[in-house]
Amino acid sequence: MRSLAFLAALTLPLDPALAQEAAKPANVVPRPAALIADGMPDIPAEIAAATRPYMENRGANFLGWNPVDKSMLIATRFGNTSQVHRVAMPMGARKQVTFEEEPVGTAAWSPKTGDLMLVQKDIGGNEFYQIYAMKDGRLDLLTDGKSRNGLNAWSRDGSLVGFTSTRRNGRDSDLYLIDPRDPKSSRMVAQVEGGGWAMLDFAPDKSWALVGKYSSVQKSDFFRLDLATGKLTPIGDHAKMVSHGGGQFAPDGTIWITSDEGAEFERLGTLDPATGAFTPRGPAEKWEVSGFDIADDGSFIAYTVNEAGMSKLRLLDPKTGAVRTVDGLPAGIIGGVDIAPWGEVGITFTSARSAADAFSVDPRTLKVTRWTESETGGLDVTKNVEPELVKVKSFDGLEVSGFLYRPDPAKFPGKRPMIMNVHGGPEGQSRPGFMGRNNYLMNELGIAVFFPNVRGSTGYGKTFVSLDNGPFKREDSVRDMGAFLDHLAKDKTLDAARFGLTGGSYGGYMCYAAATHYADKLRANLCVVAISNFVTFLENTQDYRRDLRRVEYGDERVPEQRAKLTEISPLTRVGDIRKPLFVVTGANDPRVPASEADQIVAAVRKNGGTAWHLVGTNEGHGFAKKENADYNFWASLVFWQKYLLN
Repeated sequence: MRSLAFLAALTLPLDPALAQEAAKPANVVPRPAALIADGMPDIPAEIAAATRPYMENRGANFLGWNPVDKSMLIATRFGNTSQVHRVAMPMGARKQVTFEEEPVGTAAWSPKTGDLMLVQKDIGGNEFYQIYAMKDGRLDLLTDGKSRNGLNAWSRDGSLVGFTSTRRNGRDSDLYLIDPRDPKSSRMVAQVEGGGWAMLDFAPDKSWALVGKYSSVQKSDFFRLDLATGKLTPIGDHAKMVSHGGGQFAPDGTIWITSDEGAEFERLGTLDPATGAFTPRGPAEKWEVSGFDIADDGSFIAYTVNEAGMSKLRLLDPKTGAVRTVDGLPAGIIGGVDIAPWGEVGITFTSARSAADAFSVDPRTLKVTRWTESETGGLDVTKNVEPELVKVKSFDGLEVSGFLYRPDPAKFPGKRPMIMNVHGGPEGQSRPGFMGRNNYLMNELGIAVFFPNVRGSTGYGKTFVSLDNGPFKREDSVRDMGAFLDHLAKDKTLDAARFGLTGGSYGGYMCYAAATHYADKLRANLCVVAISNFVTFLENTQDYRRDLRRVEYGDERVPEQRAKLTEISPLTRVGDIRKPLFVVTGANDPRVPASEADQIVAAVRKNGGTAWHLVGTNEGHGFAKKENADYNFWASLVFWQKYLLN
């Protein structure tokens, strides 16, 4: 017999918002419970039906190897969120390992023994990551459950893990050690100031660890951390404005890093821990070395080079300096390089015509083997548009470039509308990877999409990345957008009367800025997790990252800089926003607080303008849950159809 409590529960009134959603007609897409749609129309069900195949693509990101059974760990999504899976052999079944409500995209087996897996995840996109040990299908919490923690490095024997945590004061990322098999062993090794710290690797004898401190895209420093005393000793001259990356011990104790010391681009080389001297190794690359890993026996180093957005994978023999290039992959993007104990090189690969998937490379033959083939909703991805590189001279003669995806002219003759999509960072880079849902824009709606790399983007050298630093140079990157718009307006295949612009994070600021500066060139703007006022952004972003952002944007505590930051903020110029605006917000965003969206939406509406507002109450810096991301995409299509395509 059912209990009285159960029967009483059936009579409880339905939440008014849920009741209203449930009462909507069948020709309307139900809105996920965690989303708030303010000032927006309903989504027609026909849009969801038309886009369905494009919503069902997935990717597989390579995470690492199991040292014992030689299986791969990957992150992929079969439900609402990405989870960790195990793949036992090339093209084998993807066996799910984690079953969490929140996305899990970071995991690593213990070296040597492979008896323990650590994972890292947050709640609702708040980025207050916790570290867990996977045991019997459950995640056992190893950190405090409150602070922001970063899983850094395993010791080679798998007995120690280095991590960072803000548990002391919520701001500074102190350095910790733990034996993950004994949670009570966790201890703070060194107390530091700032949020850019990481324990990069353990010396082979575990007496000390190499520590990195990231201050900006142009400056990062290394330290020697004595694990017994906690003493931090600077390596090299920290007065230099130099960017270092990587930081890994070879079996013989040699430290390998990437560094832009004495060059425009980061090069692969070795670091002398006594003097801090950097010695480039291998051939002189004309582009940036973006990542590397060292074989367990030290026989070779696998590294990637970013050639104008495309990746090349090379294998370096550290003894002879000889380099071989892996040619078995098409043009695309390579990430997640990790060499297995037996020498196989694992990578993630993606391109315009390939969703992200896991591959391996045999270091002897350079043969490439595919391990996963992610579903793409039944669509033939070989028909996807390949981008073309567009180069433009900006207002001051600086060459800037970007990638333009054009719709098929046979299917969509005549001049086509275009959406410019600006990357975040600001030290990001738009690269020609898989477009996912956005393929629908080109393939079915005939909309061209352009991804610019304005000044301040990475991948083009340290001079280029510094050209937008501080409040007084910030709008030079905005002028680059204007140069692109003017150039593309002259393209005979594009309709300059139907240009729109979108972007997320820093790209969201650029989206607002374009809405104020180029209202006469743009029909509408869709701005995601965006900065609307630099002063309030810097005052309200999370403590652990505030100083890092001040280095890039300026210091709001300095009167002259505060005045300039206020002057260039889109909120100050909100009266110039004359075209429809769509604002997307994560309520739990620790980087760009939701208040940044609230204030500009209110200001636009106060001026009589149109501002749609979509809020994910269980999301952070972008939508990570599929049901929310789907609805967001459908809403964007309604917005573009109404204000861009008419």
